[in-house]
Amino acid sequence: MAEHMKSPLGRGLDALINPQLKERLDAPVAISNKDLPKDDGSSHDFLAKIPVEKISPNPYQPRTTFDPQALDELKKSILENGLIQPITVRRISREQYELISGERRLRASKDIGYKEIPAYIIKVDTKEAMLALSLIENIQREKLNPIEIGYAYKRLMDECSLSQEEIAEKVGKDRTTVTNFIRLLKLPEKIQQCLIDDQITTGHARCLINLPNEIIQLEVLDKIIKKNLSVRKVEDLVRKITEERNGKKKKIAVPQISDLSKASQRNLEEKLQSVLGTKVLCKIKKNGSGEIVIEFYSQDELERLFELFDIIGKNYN
Repeated sequence: MAEHMKSPLGRGLDALINPQLKERLDAPVAISNKDLPKDDGSSHDFLAKIPVEKISPNPYQPRTTFDPQALDELKKSILENGLIQPITVRRISREQYELISGERRLRASKDIGYKEIPAYIIKVDTKEAMLALSLIENIQREKLNPIEIGYAYKRLMDECSLSQEEIAEKVGKDRTTVTNFIRLLKLPEKIQQCLIDDQITTGHARCLINLPNEIIQLEVLDKIIKKNLSVRKVEDLVRKITEERNGKKKKIAVPQISDLSKASQRNLEEKLQSVLGTKVLCKIKKNGSGEIVIEFYSQDELERLFELFDIIGKNYN
C-alpha cells in the first residue's frame, strides 16, 4: 500500500500494518509450518500458524468467481514449493479469526488436507477499516477480473467514502485507471460476463462504453467475438458508428477574439451549455482574454463530462 496516505477511517490503513510487518508482507518467501510458532491467542502484527477450521470467510470478499483449474494449479504449487505467500487475518477472539486476504490459498490448503496455515495476524478495529483493508489487499494481492476490480473500487467509494484520487493513491494506480474500471460497471450484464470469461479484453470493453446504447453495444460485441476483432479495429468501428449517427462532424464554432465584443457573454454561455449539458460561465476581459468555468454537481456528473470530452477528442482525431 502507498505511503503517506490520508484516510477518513480514523486510524490510517498504513497504521494497521507496522513497517516491520509490512516489509514481511511484501517479501514472498516459502514458509514452513515447522518454523513458525503457534498463535498465543492475544498478539497482533506477527506471523504464526493457525488452525484452518478457526478461520471465518471474508465478508467483504471482492472475488465472485474461482477458476477450478487455477485452484488445482495452486494446490500443486503448494505441495511442491510450500505456501509462498501467507494469508492475512484479523483476530475476532482468542481462537477465532476472520480472513482479510488469501481465500484461494486457504481453499487450496483445506483441499490438500492441511490442518494449519501460516497467517499474518493483524489488528483491525472497525468494520469500515476492515472493508477498506480487505478490498485493497485483495486488489493488490489477488488476480481479480476487471469487473471484480470495478466493484471493489465502487465499494471503496460508496461504503468507505474514499474519492477516486484516494483510491488511486492507496492501490498505486492513477485516477484515470480507477475511473476506467468503475465505468465498466455501466456496461450491460452480457458484456460484463464476456469480459469475466475472457471472451473480450478490457480494451474492447472500454470501446463499447462509448457507444450510445445497449442495442448497438451488443451488436458490436457480437462482431468482436465472431470476427475476432482487435481493439484497434473496434476503436475504428466505434468511431465510424458515432460519426454516422451524428451525421457530418459538427465542430463547435469558437468565436475569434475580434468577435467576442460583438457576441453577448450570455449567448456564448448558452452555446457551450447546450453542448456540455451543464452550467457554464464565461468571463471575458477587455483585451479579449478570459476564462471558461464549467460546473458539475456530483462525481457522476464529472465522469459524464470526462466521457463527453473523450468523445469530442476522438471526433477531432
